[in-house]
Amino acid sequence: MPRLDGKTALITGGSSGIGLASAKAFVSEGARVAITGRTLQTLDAAARDIGGGALPVPCDVANLEQIEALADRLSKEFGGLDVIFANAGLFTNAPIGNVSEAEFDETFDINVKGVFFTVQTMLPLLRRGASIILNASIAWRMGRPGISLYAASKSAVRTFARNFSADLAPRGIRVNVISPGPVDTPIWERGRDPEAAATMRRKIAAGVPMGRIGSSEEIAAAAVFLASDESAYMMGAELILDGGTSEVPGAKSL
Repeated sequence: MPRLDGKTALITGGSSGIGLASAKAFVSEGARVAITGRTLQTLDAAARDIGGGALPVPCDVANLEQIEALADRLSKEFGGLDVIFANAGLFTNAPIGNVSEAEFDETFDINVKGVFFTVQTMLPLLRRGASIILNASIAWRMGRPGISLYAASKSAVRTFARNFSADLAPRGIRVNVISPGPVDTPIWERGRDPEAAATMRRKIAAGVPMGRIGSSEEIAAAAVFLASDESAYMMGAELILDGGTSEVPGAKSL
């Protein structure tokens, strides 16, 4: 039997990268999935790619009115939710002296406020025993130049997993977090030509003990595990998928 047979799931930021790969994996395991994103055309294309009746719903997670509208739509379409994968996020890379107030607000609005209020707004829809998965990053565990803003936002997400779990344990709802390292997603192409993107990938891969960047499908496999009953005894935990980057940074590439 598929591991998510009969479950309903919401994946925010589901139109590309980790979110899209996770939606495909959830559907292949029997779930009915809703995906969100900010661009309807991109969402519709992603839903067709995912198949399985995936439901595309435009939603900017930094906008509470849109999150509330999403909850209303899911209540009508699904009746309730068994899984939330709060995956939508924004990556910022700038030294502290170059970060503007607008960039600060945008990062925290999406990465922190968006996660918090997505979960809060969906609480009435969550069935007993539901699984909430938060997408963080190994950035919060590392001290590296240029990522202080991003790392701080992901540190908040890691903390949410512990404290949401404490609040929701009486309902049997589990909250866990995935912290990926470098993952091959379309983000590498943004603002770069193909040659520059390839150079960046090689540079980053050289710093990973396993000698490569991870794939979205590998993160999606972890999300399926956390969404399924196989992880029923996990609560407030963190799964790190980074090829050894954070735990054995001194190891040589394979």
